[in-house]
Amino acid sequence: STCNREAPSVEEASRQFADTAQFFGVAWYGDADSYAGFVGKHGLTFPQIDDTAGEVFARFGVPSQPALVIVRPDGQVEQYLGAVEPEQLEELLSGA
Repeated sequence: STCNREAPSVEEASRQFADTAQFFGVAWYGDADSYAGFVGKHGLTFPQIDDTAGEVFARFGVPSQPALVIVRPDGQVEQYLGAVEPEQLEELLSGA
């Protein structure tokens, strides 16, 4: 799945930009075991949120996974639907 392809690049970015950005994974579909399996499979070290109720997704208007939401320091919200390629993620986070 695209989430499986994207997860390693998000983990890498979470380490690369640890001093400038806070990452959270938000799981929407599945159960605790499938969430834990996904986190373990990809070695994700950033915090994970179980959003089975869909509240986080609703707050940011995200209709499906995978998706990326960036909340800038000034409160501006940027939403990207679908998998984000590693180069695009780096560009978004570096402010290029």
